[in-house]
Amino acid sequence: MERVPDTIVCEGCDAVYSRPTLRPRDVARCPRCHSELDRHNGDQRRRILPLTVASLVMFAIANGFPIVEMEMQGLRSQTTLMGAVVALGTEGKSLVALLLLATTLLFPLLQMCILVYLLVPLARRRRPAGFAALVRAMQTLRPWGMIEVFLLGVLVAIVKLSSMATVLPGPALYAFMVLTVLLSAVLSFNPRGFWEMAFDTTGREAD
Repeated sequence: MERVPDTIVCEGCDAVYSRPTLRPRDVARCPRCHSELDRHNGDQRRRILPLTVASLVMFAIANGFPIVEMEMQGLRSQTTLMGAVVALGTEGKSLVALLLLATTLLFPLLQMCILVYLLVPLARRRRPAGFAALVRAMQTLRPWGMIEVFLLGVLVAIVKLSSMATVLPGPALYAFMVLTVLLSAVLSFNPRGFWEMAFDTTGREAD
């Protein structure tokens, strides 16, 4: 069995220090370059899996229901996220459609699936296959999930269109709002916490 490392390396200047013992809300910083060395995660480890599951539920609602419904001159139309992607593709804006699909659907979904794959075995004190590669993949994917940017764009469009047509927010719009908050909480989890969760309270690697 491997023990939790007794040392920690600063990501800013590569200095090596003894791993500090932290209390709730404590943050350890490098005395040389002031980069963050470690922080106490508090109860976040216990909350991260329920928050991820809740994010998946909101993600399903956000993609299964209309985002907005518009009424103009007696005609009504509504669209989902996939409907918007298809519409952009058929209008010759394939690159924009691909970016929308990737940044608001594929990458966020992949992030949440990786989280569930990692967290469920870790909650049972088991280290899943491909653990290290998936933790690195989470870091790589993090900047590419842009649901909050999409939501901001939708809200701006609603404000602009409201002077020309009756615009009614759909269930998906509210789901996207909740999803943005949940993902912000989920993705704020320090990746070092995954490695710490791979070790049990006795300081030995999880089975």
